[in-house]
Amino acid sequence: MKLVRRRFLHLLAGGAAMPVASRAQTYPARSVLIIAGFAAGGGVDISAHLIAQRLSEQLGQLFRVENRPGGNSNIATEAVVRAPPDGYTLLLINPANAINAALYDKLNFNFIRDIAPVVGIIRLPLVMLVNRSVPAQTVPEFIAYAKTNPGRVNMASAGTGTPQHLSGELFKLMAGVDMVHVRYPGVPPALNDLADGKVHIIFASMPASIERIRAGEIRPLAVTTPSRSDVLPEVPTVGEFVPGYESSSWYGVGAPKSTPSAIIDTLNEEINGALSDRKIKAQFAELGGAVLAGTPSEFGKVIADETEKWARVVRFAGVSPE
Repeated sequence: MKLVRRRFLHLLAGGAAMPVASRAQTYPARSVLIIAGFAAGGGVDISAHLIAQRLSEQLGQLFRVENRPGGNSNIATEAVVRAPPDGYTLLLINPANAINAALYDKLNFNFIRDIAPVVGIIRLPLVMLVNRSVPAQTVPEFIAYAKTNPGRVNMASAGTGTPQHLSGELFKLMAGVDMVHVRYPGVPPALNDLADGKVHIIFASMPASIERIRAGEIRPLAVTTPSRSDVLPEVPTVGEFVPGYESSSWYGVGAPKSTPSAIIDTLNEEINGALSDRKIKAQFAELGGAVLAGTPSEFGKVIADETEKWARVVRFAGVSPE
């Protein structure tokens, strides 16, 4: 995995040093498709729509979002890998793409090789959430509850190998608790069952869960990032009780390999411009996230680092596709 990471970063550095072609003045000449690998209503979908709306306004062409859930984002990723490298089909990259590199032995593509990073959009915490009937108000109380009920606590996720699942597996390992993984086709239906008391816990993205938290439908115990969230400042971090625990969700934009550098540069510049706008910054801040922005190489390093991190968790937890 380290060899793959070094090769990826070397390719990025080499690309950055190449002469940049003149900007594709005619791009985009028609509508652009952004494919999201999870169902509508989750963090991936919300982030995709926010950036698509802004790009439509800036570039005068429709940027539309299409949700293609399934295969832990593999279906959406393969669709973009197989698309013409002309800038008209883009991928909303998410942590599942980094996780899948270690989770699946055989894929019809190599994510690091076949998708060109354009720019990071946002990094945000997941929230450790329980249903209102769980008799735990804090992380230590939940750990005690889970240890008292081994194998009887149900942990929901958007599917095997998703960020929700792996964040939960990391918590299980570090807190020494036993929870039963329950797969859903996306975060929204999992949150529905959490609110209804059918499952006990989920590690969900802030955009997907914040309104339910504010409505009092579900109880937040902690956020997964090293620092507390400005959106939920009273909610502690998992790491305050489980030292060293850290997990986050992050999103960005990618394109098929061999997409002309001029188009990559145009997209990078326009998305960075959107992310610097106070209005969109405020929208992402309201969702609990911090803007990433930056160069394609910087986003490539995020992908490489996350791929290496989650490979260790997958191996240690013995997670395999179901």
